[in-house]
Amino acid sequence: MSTANPEFPDLLAPPPPIRTLVVDDESALRRVLASSLKASGFQVSEASNGAEALAAVRRGTHDIVLLDVSMPGIDGLETCKRIREIDPQVGILMVTVRDSEDDKVEALESGADDYITKPFLLRELVARLRAVYRRGAAAGGPKPSVFRAGPIELDVTTRTLRKNGGEIHLSPTEFDLLAVLIQNLGTSVTHVKLLRTVWGVEYGSELEYLRSYIKMLRKKIEDDPANPVFILTDPWTGYRFYNPADPESRKPVPGGE
Repeated sequence: MSTANPEFPDLLAPPPPIRTLVVDDESALRRVLASSLKASGFQVSEASNGAEALAAVRRGTHDIVLLDVSMPGIDGLETCKRIREIDPQVGILMVTVRDSEDDKVEALESGADDYITKPFLLRELVARLRAVYRRGAAAGGPKPSVFRAGPIELDVTTRTLRKNGGEIHLSPTEFDLLAVLIQNLGTSVTHVKLLRTVWGVEYGSELEYLRSYIKMLRKKIEDDPANPVFILTDPWTGYRFYNPADPESRKPVPGGE
């Protein structure tokens, strides 16, 4: 006989399954992904193209969308942009067969929180999906702080970024990365700390991955991304947010990426 008290939650109960929409035009791969994710504890629904994915997002609540880049009709990048308009908070993990930095940045620019390159291992996919979910869940918590650096204002309560009064749209991952840098204003934050703080403890050696996000942030907040004045590179170490309007701020280290 159960002794659970219905007035109090069961703190030992397993967490609810992560509601995941798998979008891929290859039916065999889609079925394999769905079956594997269900076996890993995910709640999975499927869509075979961009139009079906958009309809599914409109009519249902999903925590994460696993979205293939290369699809006929509405491709993955355009689908990602439209999903962001429908549900700005849903996590989006983009699947791509291309591995160049520009292709990755293009996926992030479309609104993806993360990307994974084919071929990939199931455990890597599961880790990426759970990391995206954790970041999205953490984003809902109250953080009553506003950080300012010259024309930059980051509000962690409303999760908004403004420059010279104008709002700049950031994906949840971009926001979290910038928040870590700004909260450590003037201090070098190592590659490992950034990766583990923003993406999770299973990360730490994905330097090219981190560079892609830094490149994205620079394109959004720097007047000249090739010559950054806010997000600076500390060679061989990490990155640092510098406030050029504050004479007491630590001097920048020459160099950039």
